[in-house]
Order: sequence, then structure tokens, then C-alpha cells
Amino acid sequence: MPRYEYRCRACGDTFELNRPMSESSAPCACPQGHDDTVKLLSTVAVGGLAAGRPAAGPSGGGGCCGGACGCG
Repeated sequence: MPRYEYRCRACGDTFELNRPMSESSAPCACPQGHDDTVKLLSTVAVGGLAAGRPAAGPSGGGGCCGGACGCG
């Protein structure tokens, strides 16, 4: 279930709720009980993992000791 972040306009508290996408914009109260809340925009972080594996490192062929300069 998606997690959404909200901010209370009354007390300034920022909090998160797990709720269905269909209820993401539905009114909700902050943990302090205030009803004047707004949903915050979320960003998605994209990491260097593919199927649980780290991203591949640089491959040979470029720079010194990659075979191009003759020192390897």
C-alpha cells in the first residue's frame, strides 16, 4: 500500500499515512487531531540497483591500463 506524506497547516507537523491510492487526496487529521492538512508532493529516488544487484562498474577499454596506452 502506498505511503503518502501530509502537513498540518494548524501545527506544522509533517506525517505519513499508508492508504490506498483512491484515498490519497481524501481529508485526514494530523496526529495532534487538527483537520486542516494538505498532501505533499513526493519524489521517487532511483538507485543503481537492478534486480537487487549493484550497478555494473566501468568496463575496460578507456583510459590508462585499459589497453589503449600500452601499459597494461
